[in-house]
Amino acid sequence: MGCTTILVGKNASYDGSTLMARDDDSGSDCFTAKKFVVVMPEDQPRHYKSVNSAFEIDLPDDPMPYTETPDAVQVAGGIWGQGGINAANVSMTATETITTNPTVQGADPIAVDGIGEEDMPTLVLPYIHTAREGVERLGKILEEYGTYEFNAIGFQDVNEIWWLETIGGHHWIAKRVPDDCYVVMPNQMGIDSFDFVDAYGEQKENMCSADMIDFVEKYHLDRTLDDEKDYENLRECTDFDSRAAFGSRDDSDHTYNTPRAWFIERYLNPNTFIWDGEDAEFTPMSDDLPWCLQPEHKINIEDIKYTMSGYYQNTQYDPYGGYGPEEWRRKFRPIGINRNSVLSLTQIRPYMPKEIQCIQWVTFGSCAFNAFVPFYTNVETTPAYFSEVTEKVSTRNFYWTNRLIAALADAHYQDCVNTIEQYRNTIAYKSHAWLHATDEKYLQEKPEGAALHRFLESANQEISDFTEDKTDGLMDEVLFAASMGMKNKYARSDA
Repeated sequence: MGCTTILVGKNASYDGSTLMARDDDSGSDCFTAKKFVVVMPEDQPRHYKSVNSAFEIDLPDDPMPYTETPDAVQVAGGIWGQGGINAANVSMTATETITTNPTVQGADPIAVDGIGEEDMPTLVLPYIHTAREGVERLGKILEEYGTYEFNAIGFQDVNEIWWLETIGGHHWIAKRVPDDCYVVMPNQMGIDSFDFVDAYGEQKENMCSADMIDFVEKYHLDRTLDDEKDYENLRECTDFDSRAAFGSRDDSDHTYNTPRAWFIERYLNPNTFIWDGEDAEFTPMSDDLPWCLQPEHKINIEDIKYTMSGYYQNTQYDPYGGYGPEEWRRKFRPIGINRNSVLSLTQIRPYMPKEIQCIQWVTFGSCAFNAFVPFYTNVETTPAYFSEVTEKVSTRNFYWTNRLIAALADAHYQDCVNTIEQYRNTIAYKSHAWLHATDEKYLQEKPEGAALHRFLESANQEISDFTEDKTDGLMDEVLFAASMGMKNKYARSDA
C-alpha cells in the first residue's frame, strides 16, 4: 500500500506545535472505508493475536484510551488502526510502507510469524508516555519477534518527533527529527545519515537495534568508499550513509516514490534549490533528495493539507493541467490519489493545558477533493458522521460523501475545482475560529473529569455538524456540474 508522511519539528511549525501527518492509501484494486474512533481501555485486548501471522503476545493490563482511524468494516484483514493520540498526549502513525534492497533482505529475512502495520498501533500506542518510549517499545518487539514487511513509524510528543525504519526482519534504526526541520517520507527508506556514536552512547538523536553495527559489518552493508571514510570502524562513525546501505534505488522508485518527496520539498523550499529545467539540482527522479530540510517559512496546517493532497499542481506532471505533453501527465504517482483512504494530522500544542493540548485533523477519501477537520482527542466518543461509516455507500457519513464528490468532480475538474477550493477554505477558516473559541471557553470554564469529556465531545460535534452541512452543499453543487456535463444533454435551444 502507498502512503506519504510529513513530520514537522516544533521550531519549524507556525505555532510551536509538533506536527505529524500521514495518509493511508488503499491497495491498487480496492477502496478501504475508514472511520475515526476512540479505543477505550475496556476495548483494548489483554492478549493479542495477529490476523495476518501467527504472532501473539500478552499485553499490559493498564492501557490508556487512544484515538485511531481503523478500517470501518472489520473483516479478515484486521484492524489497521493507523495511529492516533493517547491519553498521555503521545502520538503514533503506523505505518509508512518502505523499500529496502535484496542484500539486506538476504541478511535478515522478514519474519513470517512477526508483526506488521496492522498490529503496531494496538501493540504500542496505549502504553507509551513519550515519543522516545514508543521507539524503545516497538524496537524491543521488533528485535524479539521481527516483522513480516518493511515499514517506518513516527512517534510524537509535545517536544519531539522520532522516525523509526525497519531494517530487514529484526533490525531497525530511528532518528529524531530536528526541531527546525521537516521530513518527507514517500514509501521509501529515507534516513540518509545515521550517527552510530550517538546511537551507542547518549542516544540524543539516534537509536538502533542492539546489534546493528555487528549486523552491518557481518554482511558488508557499509558502502562508503575507503577514501570517503573519516572513521576506522563504525563505532566512530557519525554520518553513516544508511540510505545507501539499507535503501533501494529501483526504477519504480523514480515514478512511485521520489516524485512525491520532490513535490513537497519543492513547495516548502521553492528558492533553496533549482527544482525544474535543465539546471535542476533535484528532479522527481533524484535518489539524493534530503531526508530533512529547514523550510523557507514556518509550516502551517494548510501547507500540510496542500502538499499531502498534491497531484503536481503547476507542473507539467499535473493530470488535470495543460502545462506539458499529455504523456507526462500520468508519469508520476500523485500524493492526492484516487485511493486515499484517510489523511490524519496530529498536532500537539505546547501553549495549551494538557487537557486540550492535542488536536487530530482528519479527512477521508481522495485528498485532492476534500477538507481537513480538527477534533480534540481527550474524549471518549467521536461524532457519528466520522465514526459510523458503513460498508454500503451512504451520504450520511464523511467517508462515502467524499468518495462520491471526488468521483464526480474528477471527470468535471475544471467545472468543480473553484467550488471545491471555496469549500476547503470555508472548512479551514471555520476550523481555526472554532478552535480559538473552544480553547477560550475551556480556559474560562475549566471543566474536569467527565464534564471535560462531555465539553470536548460537544465541541467536536459542533465542528462535525458544520462540516456535514457544508459537505452536503458541496455534493449538491458537484452533482449539478457533473449532471450538466453529461454527454447526452440536449435542449431545444441547442438545436
